[in-house]
Amino acid sequence: MKAATCYKTEMRQRGQVTIPKQLRESSGFDEGRSVSIISLGECILMTPKRLDLEEARIEIRKIVRATGMSADKVLAGLNDERQTLFEELYGTKKP
Repeated sequence: MKAATCYKTEMRQRGQVTIPKQLRESSGFDEGRSVSIISLGECILMTPKRLDLEEARIEIRKIVRATGMSADKVLAGLNDERQTLFEELYGTKKP
């Protein structure tokens, strides 16, 4: 387990706080990403929110438009990723 690191920042008008770049990068807080905020007594826990299906669809559409990929190529890539994930979770099929 990593040791705790203390960062200091200032609360600005409207409750805005800047999360230090190193902490954002190591914790997966990407620009525009949704976060979950949980109140724990006098403490606040903030975590990156996993993409839901609609957010994932929007992100995939942005990537497809930016790269000019065809729908067939995207679907083929998804099939490859699905197979890789299956093998990581369950192992490969025995012939």
